[in-house]
Amino acid sequence: MNPFTSLRRHLTPTQINIYFSIVCFFSPPVLGSLVSFVFNGGALWSVFLLALRRRRFNIDRPMLTMTVAIYAYCGAMVLASIVNGALGPDLKYFLPLITLLFFPISYSTWSITEKATLARIAVLASAAACFGAVAIAIVQYHWSGVRAEGGAGNPIVFATVTCLAVMMCLAGALSGIVKGWKLLAVAALAGAVAIIYSESRMIWVAMLIGAVAVLLVNRRRFAAVNLTRLVITAGAACLVVAAIGFPIIMDRTDFLFGEWDALATKGNYLTPLGLRVAMWRIGLGAFREMPIFGHGISASRALMKQGFHDQFGLDQGFSHFHNGFITVLVEAGVLGALFLAAIFVVAAWNAARVLRLSVDPVERFGATMIIVTVITYLTGGLTGILVGHDILDAMLMVFLVSGTYLACGRTLSPTGKSAAAIPSAAGQRS
Repeated sequence: MNPFTSLRRHLTPTQINIYFSIVCFFSPPVLGSLVSFVFNGGALWSVFLLALRRRRFNIDRPMLTMTVAIYAYCGAMVLASIVNGALGPDLKYFLPLITLLFFPISYSTWSITEKATLARIAVLASAAACFGAVAIAIVQYHWSGVRAEGGAGNPIVFATVTCLAVMMCLAGALSGIVKGWKLLAVAALAGAVAIIYSESRMIWVAMLIGAVAVLLVNRRRFAAVNLTRLVITAGAACLVVAAIGFPIIMDRTDFLFGEWDALATKGNYLTPLGLRVAMWRIGLGAFREMPIFGHGISASRALMKQGFHDQFGLDQGFSHFHNGFITVLVEAGVLGALFLAAIFVVAAWNAARVLRLSVDPVERFGATMIIVTVITYLTGGLTGILVGHDILDAMLMVFLVSGTYLACGRTLSPTGKSAAAIPSAAGQRS
């Protein structure tokens, strides 16, 4: 057989989508920014395919509402710069918005993949990512003596993307869309250990809330499960996590109380907690100065450096306010914050509607993807970055695109010539 003929058979549009999906779900904890290059590169290629009519726009109601919310947020960021007369200098800071603007493009291309196949890829690639994450975390924590940061190069980002992978393993094990729940349980446990090694306290909280959400979504399946075996398995997993993570958790908790005591009794802002409190005060003060449109996307650095100097007598500077909500309030005002919130509200609304109306396991899995994404990002965003980081932005789009498609989207023909529009169970009930 001609090798080029064989290669072409393996590089069909559907098969390319499968390889693309595997990389997107596996790479973030292990290979870091590769997911950003792959996602954005795939979206750019999809633009050409759409222009050449090799693909069709998959315009359905869930995709359209998400696109409107995302584009409204990006528009608010640009408007803030126009109002402040800084459109030219701010252009370079608009580059991260391109990842968000690719949402409808990626949605249209991803929806040529059969739903059950994409769901299995999300679960299995996430399981592999969890095993890779814990291996890297152990080496970094025990041999290098640093907080685990995986391939992401940042402990908080590493913990966030690993948390998403853990949730996929749990959802896959409980939903039954992938056989071999024991392997998925072990993978979720490995990912949880990696998150503990990251010492990212807010993601610990996000992981617990997300796990409860996954359990609640899949509670109907417990009737068909041996509860005794389930309790024993869950108990054993908790014991393993406790044995490995208890010293780290206690150390980080003591450290937090020590920072709080230093801030409350001595006014010491030179601790991680103290710096965050100072940034939040500076940010809220800057927001009150320009509450409607904000100061523009590039203003955070200058405002923070000036605020530390004037209010606290410190020479400090950061690129964001370590609170995603305060950051957007400063940069784009109430308008930007409302549109950013709308992205998560629309996503949660789509997921809740599917969970209320559909019994299809793949659709419910897609809705679960959306729910855990909203929980993870909003919780982590309280003390870190919500949007504006290449890896986090790419993964937000990966999970919103694939989750929305699986939950309530329609499947298109790979050639784009005809839409094999398969209505979802939720859509049939509307």
